[in-house]
Amino acid sequence: MTGKETWSHFVPIYHISSKPSVSEGSINMLWIAVCDDEVMECSRMAARIRGILDEMNAPCTIRQFYSGRELLQSPETFDIIFLDIIMGGMDGMRTAQLVRERAYDKLLVFISASRDYVFDAYDVEAFQYLVKPIEDKKLKKVLQKAVRKMEERSQAFILVSRDRQKRKLFLDDIYYFEIRGRMIDIHGTGGVFSYYEQIGILERELQGKGFFRCHKSYLVNLKYVDVYNRQELVLDNGERIAIAKRRYEAFCEEILKYMRGMV
Repeated sequence: MTGKETWSHFVPIYHISSKPSVSEGSINMLWIAVCDDEVMECSRMAARIRGILDEMNAPCTIRQFYSGRELLQSPETFDIIFLDIIMGGMDGMRTAQLVRERAYDKLLVFISASRDYVFDAYDVEAFQYLVKPIEDKKLKKVLQKAVRKMEERSQAFILVSRDRQKRKLFLDDIYYFEIRGRMIDIHGTGGVFSYYEQIGILERELQGKGFFRCHKSYLVNLKYVDVYNRQELVLDNGERIAIAKRRYEAFCEEILKYMRGMV
């Protein structure tokens, strides 16, 4: 940045949300997977989770899986996944790695009789690591934290299609969209995801959700804008995005609306 450039700073205060927030006693349906190759252990854990969430008045759908491969083959989308680490065939850590390759918005909770895999859990951004035997008090605390996490996360999302599969992407996890002809690259907290879409359709879908097309090639999430001038903006992660000269005034208006909670 040169000395001649004048930057405008702002701190995003308001979160984008297009659906009711998740809170104890008033919650959207939680989809939970429990994966353990020991059938009785899997069944008991599922029952304990349901019992605690019932106490919290948190509606849930729980599915049980007895192998990592079975979980990965499920067509259902889960919010929270409880994974036993030591399983026959594909172990829990490898299963988690493959889950992360497909979706980075899942809350992964590892279950193990050993603490040996704690640092490996960091590599797949595990939400929690529970060591057996697990007390009800500890399990309840983890579920309460998960519910709060869902509350904090904006529930606004888009569905994108690639290779005949649909993927749900939370808008809070997206930094910006880059338009390359008919191809759109989604740059987010989990890396880059590419798919085919018409930019007009995407713009309509994102209208009023905190995104702005600052350039013919970029749709940015205003939440992540750190500083900007007439030529470009800088995101929280350090990436620089060009601002078209003719869009600068509209960009300034939109970012002010965002700061005031009007978008």
